[in-house]
Amino acid sequence: MLEASTLFLLILGRMEFNKLQHVPSVTEIKQVAEQLKGVISETPLEYSASLSARYGAKIYLKREDLQVVRSYKIRGAYHKIANIPADLRPKGVVAASAGNHAQGVAFACALLNIQAYIFMPKSTPIQKVEAVRFFGKEKVRIYLVGETYDEAFAASRQFCETNGAIYIPPFDDFDIIAGQATVTLEVINAMAHPPDFLFVAVGGGGLAAGAALVLNASTALIGVEPEGAPSMKESLAASQVVVLPEIDRFVDGASVKQVGAKTFAICAKGLSRMLTVSKKDLCQTMLDLYALRSMIVEPAGALSVAGLAEMAEEIKGKTVVCVISGGNFDPKRFPEIKLLASA
Repeated sequence: MLEASTLFLLILGRMEFNKLQHVPSVTEIKQVAEQLKGVISETPLEYSASLSARYGAKIYLKREDLQVVRSYKIRGAYHKIANIPADLRPKGVVAASAGNHAQGVAFACALLNIQAYIFMPKSTPIQKVEAVRFFGKEKVRIYLVGETYDEAFAASRQFCETNGAIYIPPFDDFDIIAGQATVTLEVINAMAHPPDFLFVAVGGGGLAAGAALVLNASTALIGVEPEGAPSMKESLAASQVVVLPEIDRFVDGASVKQVGAKTFAICAKGLSRMLTVSKKDLCQTMLDLYALRSMIVEPAGALSVAGLAEMAEEIKGKTVVCVISGGNFDPKRFPEIKLLASA
C-alpha cells in the first residue's frame, strides 16, 4: 500500500504551483536570498569555544534557533507562498505539519495576506498549536485531525481536493529547497574561507539538499538524522527512496518515514556522509548546549552538534559549522530529557 504522501503527490495535479521546475542554481538561490531580506533574520554564525576545545577544531554554530519562527522553515515557506500568482491566492494554501513548517507557513501567510489552512494531529503539543495561531494571526485556521501526521496529511489532501487550495509541501519541492539553501549561503558569505565540514540535520532532506546546491567540493556536507528514523541513510544504502515501516517520532522535527524524491536525488550526489545519533546521545547534547551556552534547542536542532562525536578524529584541526536548525522546545520537558540522557 502506498504511503499517504505518495498518494497525494500522484493525484495533486492542479492544486500545486511551482515557480521552479528544475534544480535551483546558485544564481537563483541568491535571488531568493534577496527576496527574503526584511522578512527573515540573517541569523548569527557564532564561534563555540567550548565545542572547539572539546574537539580540537574551530567550530561555529549557525543559529537558526534564533530565526523569527525559531527555525529555518520560514525561508522555504515564504519563498514558496510569495511566488503564488495573485489569481491563485484567493482559495488559500494548505499545510500538514506538527510543528516548524506550520509556523513558517502561518507567518508567511500573515505577511502576505493569504489564508492558511493548517492540519495538525490531535497529539500536537498545545505550545506548537498556539505558536501557529500566534504567527498566523487572523490568516490561519487550524484543524486538529487524527492522532498521527499521516491522518492529518490525509485530511489536508481531502481539503485541497474539495476547495482547490494550494498545498505547501514541507521539503520535496524546488521552491522550498531554494529557500532552505539560503541558510548555507549565509554561512559561506559570513566566512573568509569555506568551512571544511558542514553538519546539518536531515529529516525530509530539504535543508541538506539546499546546502548541497550551494557548497563547493572544498566542504564536506555531513547529514545527521535520528537513529530511530534513518530514512535518508537507508535510502542512500538502497540507492533509491525507501519507506521505513516504523519510526521513533521523538525527534519530531526530523523523523519521517520517507524522504523526498527531489531531495534524495540532490543529497545522493551532495552528501559526503550520513550519520545517525541515538536518543540518549541527542538528549545529552541538548543538555550540554543548555549548560554551556544557555541554548534551548529542540531535538532536531541538536542533531548537527550530536553528530560531531562520531567524526571526532576527522574534524581535528578543521573548521566546522553546525546548523542549529530549530529551537521550538518547551523547557518544562528538560526533566524528561535528563532521564533519557541517563538511561
